[in-house]
Amino acid sequence: MSVDSSRRIIVLRHAKADWPAVPDHERPLADRGRKDAPVAGRWLAGTGITPDLALCSTSERTRETWKLFAHELPTRPRTVYEERLYEASPGRLIEVMQEVVPEEVGTVLLVGHNPGVQGLTEVLAGGFEGDTLPRLRSSGFPTSAVAVLTLDTPWKALEPGVGHLTTFWSPKD
Repeated sequence: MSVDSSRRIIVLRHAKADWPAVPDHERPLADRGRKDAPVAGRWLAGTGITPDLALCSTSERTRETWKLFAHELPTRPRTVYEERLYEASPGRLIEVMQEVVPEEVGTVLLVGHNPGVQGLTEVLAGGFEGDTLPRLRSSGFPTSAVAVLTLDTPWKALEPGVGHLTTFWSPKD
């Protein structure tokens, strides 16, 4: 892929987590999360968008979400589990993508946490289709929700406003 080709970022918030007496990083998915994560994966598979690379937070709930979600995809992309994605700010998420994503990758799927994933989506969205951005802003970024942004910039040049929010989907829709 040339550096001036269109790219995509798929932003996935982890599925609904449980609240057992464990450290936050070790929280597993709740029953609803185990149900919603595959639904979200099937939804993405139905769009025909296939990630080339997945960046996943190291928390238990994001790893479990990714496993259930990825099982529904036609092909599983290479996965990088990245500690810096755990509870990361939008700026940190951008930094990680700039550093980790090879330029030949066309579509990255990022599995992370709120408020970072909502902030990332909002800060990258210099434009949007239909009601995607207003709906995101009014509903928040629910668990198992997916946002898809397109951009025409190299990964190393990822910065606020370079993306176009084409899709925002939630299992609650």
